[in-house]
Amino acid sequence: MQRLIKRFGVIALAAVLIAAFAWVALTQGPMAPPKVVLSEVREGALAPQAFGIGTVEARFGYAVGAVQAGRLARVLVDQGDVVKRGQVLAEIDPVDLDERLAAARSALERSRHSADTAAAQVGESKARQQMAQASASRFGDLARQGFVSGDAVDAKVAEADATRASVDAAASALAAARQEINRANADVAGLAKQRTNLRLVSPVDGIVTAREAEAGNTVVAGQAVIRVIDPASMWVRVRIDQGRAAGIAPGQSGLIVLRSRRGEALPGKVVRIELQADPITEERLVDVAFDQPPAGWSIGELAEVTIEMPKVDVGLFVPSQAVQRRGQQAGVWRIEERRARFVPVKPGASTLDGKTQILDGLRAGDRVIAYSEQALQQDMRVRTVTSLAGAGK
Repeated sequence: MQRLIKRFGVIALAAVLIAAFAWVALTQGPMAPPKVVLSEVREGALAPQAFGIGTVEARFGYAVGAVQAGRLARVLVDQGDVVKRGQVLAEIDPVDLDERLAAARSALERSRHSADTAAAQVGESKARQQMAQASASRFGDLARQGFVSGDAVDAKVAEADATRASVDAAASALAAARQEINRANADVAGLAKQRTNLRLVSPVDGIVTAREAEAGNTVVAGQAVIRVIDPASMWVRVRIDQGRAAGIAPGQSGLIVLRSRRGEALPGKVVRIELQADPITEERLVDVAFDQPPAGWSIGELAEVTIEMPKVDVGLFVPSQAVQRRGQQAGVWRIEERRARFVPVKPGASTLDGKTQILDGLRAGDRVIAYSEQALQQDMRVRTVTSLAGAGK
C-alpha cells in the first residue's frame, strides 16, 4: 500500500511538472502568443514633416569638351575659378589649321578679284554691243538711202550679233566667279568654325568644379576637359521614404543642414519631385533648392533636409509604427477574438515625432497594435501587454 501511494505521488508530481512545462511553453516560451502593445486612434492637430538625406548638386552643370580629337595646347583655368560666359577655358592645338584658314581667305580674295574683273568685262561687252547695234542701225538707214551696200549692212549686223554673244559669255564668267566666291566663303566659314571649336569656352557665368585634362594630353571628341556649374542652381537631391512622401509638393519650405555646418539650418524650397522613384530602396527623389547658396559648399556633400508640409488642424492619427504594408496595401493590425487581423487604411502625412495621419479605414477611439515583439501574421493569436522592452510610447 505504501508503495502504491509512493508511485501515485511520483505520477502526480510528474503530471504537475508536465503541466507547468506546458504552461510555460504556451505562455512564456517560443510557443507563446507574441506580446503586443495597443494604441488608441486619436484626433488632433498635426504638423507633418518629411525628413531625408541627400547630396548637394547643381541643377545646371556643364562638361566642356572638344568636338574633335586633338592635343591640348593649354588649359587656362583651374578648379574653383570663377568664369564668365564665353570665356576661353582651354584650347586644342590647331596644327596646320591656321595656315589652311589663311590660304582659304587668300582664295576668297582672289575669287572676289576675279568677280570684279568679270563684272568689268560684262560692262565692256555691253558697251560694245550698244555701239555695234547703233552702227548696224545707222548702216541700215544709209542702205535704204542708197549710200552703202547691203553687204556692208550685213557685216554690221553680224558684228552686233557677235557682241551679244560676248555679253552672254562675260555674264556667264561673272556668274561662275560669284559661285566661286560662295564656295570660298563656305571654305573660310567651315575652317573658321573648326578653329573656333578648338577654343573651349564657358557656356555660363559659373564656377569650375573639375579640371580633367592637362596641356599635352590628347583628347577625343566628346571628352570632358573642364566641368562648370551654375552656382545659382545648387540644390540638394533628397531621398524620402515613399511612405512619408505623400503631400510633398513644389514650393514647400525646407531646412537644409550640411554635414560641414552642423547646427546651422539653411532655408530652401522644394522645386521638383522626380517622377522616377527608386524601386530598390523604396524612396522618392525630391530636389530642394537653397534660398541663398551657402559659402564653402562642395558638390557631393551630404545634407539633412526637413520639409515642412501643410498643417492639419483636425485629423485622426496613430503611431507611425502601427502602419504596416502587406504587398502594395497599407494597413494596421487590430485584435479580434484575441487574434491579429490586418485592416486596410489610407495613410496621409507623417510627423517626425512618430505620428501618421489616417484618412480612411479607422475611427477615433479604435485600438490598433502599435508594437509587437515579432512579425505578425493574419489570424495569429496575440497577447496584449502594457509595454514591451525597447518599445516607444
